[in-house]
Amino acid sequence: MPALTLPPEVEAGFRNFRTCEFTTLAKDGTAITWPTLPFYQADQGQFVITTSIGLPHKAFNVRRNGHVSLLFSEPKASGLTNPPAVLVQGDAVAPDNILTTFHGYEAGLKQTFERQPSGMRYSSNPLMRYLFDWYYMRLIITITPRRIRWWPGRDFSQPAQELELSHVG
Repeated sequence: MPALTLPPEVEAGFRNFRTCEFTTLAKDGTAITWPTLPFYQADQGQFVITTSIGLPHKAFNVRRNGHVSLLFSEPKASGLTNPPAVLVQGDAVAPDNILTTFHGYEAGLKQTFERQPSGMRYSSNPLMRYLFDWYYMRLIITITPRRIRWWPGRDFSQPAQELELSHVG
């Protein structure tokens, strides 16, 4: 998918929010939401989320039903002043491949440690990496947006602005 043309305040949220709420659908159709660290790939117009093989439910849900959403609603520590809340609705894929190395994902790992510096303490300890190797084996989930809605100033009492992308791709 090509890069998206987004309002600057929306793209700033994608680049600077520390977490988002990632929602998938369980087997019975129930919406399940997790706070997660998204990686916005601007050049591809997609998002990447990873999950440990020890906690694979996000990937299992995506494999059954690829309709997902990402809600960027909490700007704490983003450095942004009064950013919008942004809802991304899209289609996700979660291949069976297990990532056992960070080769090719070095930028994402660097960003993770910048946003969650306490994680570096565990990752730098060989014993912890050995005992928790299951945590470092990751499943990759790629989300292609279909619709993006945003609420300036995170004011949900006002109608959302919207960018429909279903014609793309």
